[in-house]
Amino acid sequence: MKKIFVLTVAFIAGFALVANAGQITSGQTAKCDNAKSITLETAGTPNSAGGKDGYTDNDRGGANLSVWKSSNFTTVPITLGPNDSNQTVVGADHGLTGLPERGTMGAGSVTLVSQPEFSRGDSIGDISGLVKITNTGVNPVTVTCN
Repeated sequence: MKKIFVLTVAFIAGFALVANAGQITSGQTAKCDNAKSITLETAGTPNSAGGKDGYTDNDRGGANLSVWKSSNFTTVPITLGPNDSNQTVVGADHGLTGLPERGTMGAGSVTLVSQPEFSRGDSIGDISGLVKITNTGVNPVTVTCN
């Protein structure tokens, strides 16, 4: 009876860590199979300075992902940083860093579009076959397979 219980718990835990699109949290994986496009988007988590000594405790609202593609068995890291810019650094020190002010923020979403004509199969755009997206950060990410 104990073996059945342990196997059932292990099966449920393994199933809970794998999704087929939707929102994934830290450590979860979503799958897309033969998608025409895959959209990855941070869940809109704002920058939070609630960590130790006023530092951020949520990667400034950014997201870190690992994308594995069965078409060529490669893994590609992707970072989304909607709250990232150097405006706060340059603004806080009044330009003493010597860095020019950049007015753009990082990307909050990215769409991978299928490129079936790509002959070598080593492009991030080669999303044919099974694609697994794993959330390696602390913030949730929405995965949409089209």
